[in-house]
Amino acid sequence: MATFIVLLGPPGVGKGTQAKILADMTKLVHVSSGDLFRENIKNQTELGKLAKSYLDKGDLVPDDVTISMIRDRLTRSDCEAGAILDGFPRTPAQADALEKMLAEFKGQVNAVPYITAPEEVLVERASGRWTCRAQGHIYHQKFNPPKKAGVCDEDGSELYQREDDKVETVTKRIRVYLEQTMPLVDYYRKRGKLIEIDGMQEVEQVTKALLSALNK
Repeated sequence: MATFIVLLGPPGVGKGTQAKILADMTKLVHVSSGDLFRENIKNQTELGKLAKSYLDKGDLVPDDVTISMIRDRLTRSDCEAGAILDGFPRTPAQADALEKMLAEFKGQVNAVPYITAPEEVLVERASGRWTCRAQGHIYHQKFNPPKKAGVCDEDGSELYQREDDKVETVTKRIRVYLEQTMPLVDYYRKRGKLIEIDGMQEVEQVTKALLSALNK
């Protein structure tokens, strides 16, 4: 039976980093809903055009469009053994739809690791990011500062902070995520699939805790 892992965690907790490490270690494909949206919009697929029509108006993309995109991705041959899902589902309704979809593929959600950290830590991690204008190299004012403030070590171009990485924006994103995700956390907790992981540990320790939980 195919193995599907739903990875949960707010912005700044290191979920994307852990998803990539887990994908390498488990040989399961990392399926990020954000990457999927960008891929479909860039390639101008029918679903991409549909999603863009909502996003351009500032509306949320309806569940049926998102679910169709996920279904399309999970039917590819590289997902036969399963996948690590990142960014989907976001609501109990999407989780129900996922369960029905996976049953068709003879798969199921085996585990839902939820990486957590206090809100103030998340804000500090997510809001200290600076990006190089030339090639997009990423720095962090506390965890990975450039040798010279405001200048990229690699190509000497100016570093700037994206709107997404500013404290006010990050704080709002984290609060919205936590509010929206709580029903989903409860959904998987009631089904005995939620595994809480302390995101305050070093990256390697978080990976170790994730692998240990998944092996159980």
